[in-house]
Amino acid sequence: MAEAEVREIKGWHVLAFTVAAFGVIIAVNLLMAYKAISTFPGLEVKNSYVASQTFDADRQAQLALGWTLLPSYDGEKQKLELAFTDAAGKPLVVEGLKVLLGRVTVARDDSAPQFIYEAGVYVAPAKLDPGKWMLHVTARSGDGVLFQQRLNLFVKG
Repeated sequence: MAEAEVREIKGWHVLAFTVAAFGVIIAVNLLMAYKAISTFPGLEVKNSYVASQTFDADRQAQLALGWTLLPSYDGEKQKLELAFTDAAGKPLVVEGLKVLLGRVTVARDDSAPQFIYEAGVYVAPAKLDPGKWMLHVTARSGDGVLFQQRLNLFVKG
């Protein structure tokens, strides 16, 4: 049986291996940073300090409304429903309803479906792929109180 030849490791071998290993690590980090920044803006409000100045008062006014919002999705009919109810559980008609629908981590799927009021719920056509979705909902009461809520919606596959 022939003996295997053992080659000597020289300094340039160690240097090449070290540079290659760190090159891979740096390349992967740069790619991940690019993907993180390009797919999710991370922006909830334009100026968080200004938004914080009225947060408690806005929250108390919204809680005083006593509204509940329940989203649902029918995959067969491809429609998204929003059911607003008052403190007594009765359906509500709201003013200025705006909804931002999108994935939790990617902004490219964001859309603003147009809802119509039908039989006590707001309905909009929507074709949602399976997975986690989020809804940013804003509406106003008859006396102008702002209602805001961020909801998660899971669509089964």
